Amino acid sequence: MDDLQIAHENRRWLCSLGATGSVRETACEELYSLLLRVARSEAARRASSLHMSGPELEDIAHQAASDALMAISQRLDRFRGESRFTTWACKFVIFDVATKMNRHPWRRHDVPYEQEDWSRLATRFQVAPEDEVQASEFVETVSTAVEECLSERQRTVFVATVVNDVPMETLAEELGSTRNALYKVLFDARKKLRAALVTAGYLPEIHPARRAPQSPAQHLPASSANLNWTKSSR
Repeated sequence: MDDLQIAHENRRWLCSLGATGSVRETACEELYSLLLRVARSEAARRASSLHMSGPELEDIAHQAASDALMAISQRLDRFRGESRFTTWACKFVIFDVATKMNRHPWRRHDVPYEQEDWSRLATRFQVAPEDEVQASEFVETVSTAVEECLSERQRTVFVATVVNDVPMETLAEELGSTRNALYKVLFDARKKLRAALVTAGYLPEIHPARRAPQSPAQHLPASSANLNWTKSSR
């Protein structure tokens, strides 16, 4: 399809969706059908890692297509014609599927964002049987530091995102905050936890003039599954 044909097709979509009566209804039905196909494909692509299938995916696809159609209808004046209209429209439904599926696993398993189940963190370590005691001690040290060193807000964000795997955007919605604000809370929490782990002997102390190589535990909580739980020799 050349540029002239694309421009003509784009105008057709804009005029039809911006019309009233049967013209608009027909255009909405046509666009919904396209959005649903894209939603199903995107949901299926993401499903394997979330262990979802069947009616759950179909429900998400229909919801995403409906929500995307409404959003597109309200934003027709924002389309600048820099791409095919359908390409622009499909970005809405792909984003909507991603948002719904990011929230879905947590809500489906009914894990409250404030619930502290430290066994979830402990099970992420792949260790030999003889190392299980040390791994458990490390998790206990982290849980104690979370309780004693963090503010209530910091504990909430840390437990939700690290222990319970709640997506940051979902937590932000629940707490009436923004992702950037919560990332700042998480950053401050990491600094406090690192200091506690240094004191407990799980991390080396880093002097300003000579920075030691970073240990995986220094990345708390971004990579909690790879935390270095072995006490450093000091």
